[in-house]
Amino acid sequence: MEVKGVHRAYRRRRVLRGVDLDLRPGVLAGIVGENGAGKTTLLKILAGELSADRGTVRHGGRFGYCPQEVVLNDSLTVRQHLEFFRTAFALADTRHAEKAMEALRFSQYADVRAGALSGGTRQKLNLTLALMHDPQVLLLDEPYQGFDWDTYQRFWELAAQLRDAGRSVLVVSHLAHDNERLDELWRLEAGVLRREVGAAA
Repeated sequence: MEVKGVHRAYRRRRVLRGVDLDLRPGVLAGIVGENGAGKTTLLKILAGELSADRGTVRHGGRFGYCPQEVVLNDSLTVRQHLEFFRTAFALADTRHAEKAMEALRFSQYADVRAGALSGGTRQKLNLTLALMHDPQVLLLDEPYQGFDWDTYQRFWELAAQLRDAGRSVLVVSHLAHDNERLDELWRLEAGVLRREVGAAA
């Protein structure tokens, strides 16, 4: 994914001031910043959910997007969500989703309605839906909200596996936790994205 000179303003408030980012294959990267720094705005632009005022975003292949707000239908079961998204993505099966469910340890909830799931399990499903079409680029906005410690560790193991398989993974968070797990760390501040010193090469 190649991002060049992205600007975005809300009326007179300039949120993004020429953001540049080159996310290469096989890289696990993170973007951190204070609340209100524009991280979610940037991710929505990268995902195509929001348009930039200026600048370009180029994707190399399929991308998956896990937004901060869970996008689920409370009346559907986990399995029904998978089938709905399988049809939307025109997939032959749900094997990638099933692998993600096993990795995150919630396969036993396949026939439970989303409305009856805990916050952490809803987030697991949210992440699984972003992964089920085997994207080359994965954009994750605060993906581990509500996870317990074990699931949090499993998330990072899954992210590393995706990176090692040649995927590009971008994790956005307001806190710079587990920097040593990242190949690249960027900070969004005053509308500009800057490489953090000390991030792994």
